Amino acid sequence: MKKLFGTFGVRRIANEVLTPEFASKLAAAYGTLVKGWVAVGGDPRTSTPLIKHAVISGLLSSGCQVVDLGILPTPAVQYAVRNYYDGGVIITASHNPPQYNGIKFVDEDGIGIAEDMELEIEAMYFNENPDRVAWDEIGDVTTNPGLVDEYIDEVIQRVDHDAIKKANLKVIADCGSGAACSTTPYILRKLGCEVTTLNCQPDGHFPGRNPEPTEDNLQELIKTVKATGADLGIAHDGDADRTICIDEEGSFVMGDKTFALVEKQLLQENQGGLIVTTVATSTAIYDIAEEYGGTVKATRVGDLLVARELKESDGLFGGEENGGLIFPDFVLGRDAALSTAKIVETMALTKKPLSKLVAELPTYQSVKMKVECPDERKQEIMDKIAVDTREYEIDTTDGVKIFREEGWLIIRPSGTEPIFRCFAEAKNIDDATKMAEWGISLVNKHLGN
Repeated sequence: MKKLFGTFGVRRIANEVLTPEFASKLAAAYGTLVKGWVAVGGDPRTSTPLIKHAVISGLLSSGCQVVDLGILPTPAVQYAVRNYYDGGVIITASHNPPQYNGIKFVDEDGIGIAEDMELEIEAMYFNENPDRVAWDEIGDVTTNPGLVDEYIDEVIQRVDHDAIKKANLKVIADCGSGAACSTTPYILRKLGCEVTTLNCQPDGHFPGRNPEPTEDNLQELIKTVKATGADLGIAHDGDADRTICIDEEGSFVMGDKTFALVEKQLLQENQGGLIVTTVATSTAIYDIAEEYGGTVKATRVGDLLVARELKESDGLFGGEENGGLIFPDFVLGRDAALSTAKIVETMALTKKPLSKLVAELPTYQSVKMKVECPDERKQEIMDKIAVDTREYEIDTTDGVKIFREEGWLIIRPSGTEPIFRCFAEAKNIDDATKMAEWGISLVNKHLGN
């Protein structure tokens, strides 16, 4: 049982639990296993410099050479590691509120490290035995200042930039004051889009909005798209691995819709292929695959699990319902930049507005709810919910996915926050809402709420 790691990495409140001492020792344990060139980068949170310098110290102390990539998106670090280095450490808490930060460790492919490596790191951390090399074996810290430009150019090369330029799309980019500030506006402009920016100055206080790109948090973007007559609004989370769209009418487009849209395009281009996703993703993904010659494989929730399955199965494309899309021939992790480029490419090639493209997809309604729950009670409550729902057909790949006549519901404890998440999907919104509320009531019952 892991004590520190969640779904992907370690996240805690910065300088309260996630202190320099904590970060340095954890990094030293990782460095003990890697013993090579390690890239380090992070998002613009106020605590990122503090954590990053501690991580670099830990890596150096265990005998690693360090490349400080500075502030940049998580997928850009993953791209760098896959192409040039032996490992990587990303300082980010992704969509979490500003008081949080986190440490994500990736392997030589740029994928989040495997669970057995996480357990080895925890064992070293708690047993006080990471390697500490002699004074004359301590490595150096170097930089790679051209990495962001290289990453941007690689994204642009993977889409039809001539078609996008001819489409002359008007895009509002909301980077949420996060790591995408250094990539998305520049990519869109290089592709020939007319770009207006919102929250595109990096700021770890996230003054414009919360870093999670939910509909509630994107009201300013929605208003701006409507007011300017833009073709598209794009929003990212703090570390720029997720993309959420607002269509030309100002409607919030759920992440599974953009997933299905890009899936459809890629399956048509490649005449089929394997799609990897999680058990919490829309039935629309299966419908699209069936229509366009693809197959679908489902994993537990977590982009690193999807990425690993894509690599092992030589998959074409993958992702999650939250706007995190994975293009395995580029980055083995969620990539907001290429997601953005592929979405504008689809609009340009089809000459259709986003609302029409979404309307052509299989229609399901989904509702997401969450409820607070202490980490130490998650397993106990999960066990009780499994008993409560045994009369239904269930899938226990991750949490409990319950299949009912009107649709499905998944109840699972978050791997990154002290909450339970309930996702429900049905043909109509009322059924989805009722199922999600039922899921929350089951958690509350066992919490004593």
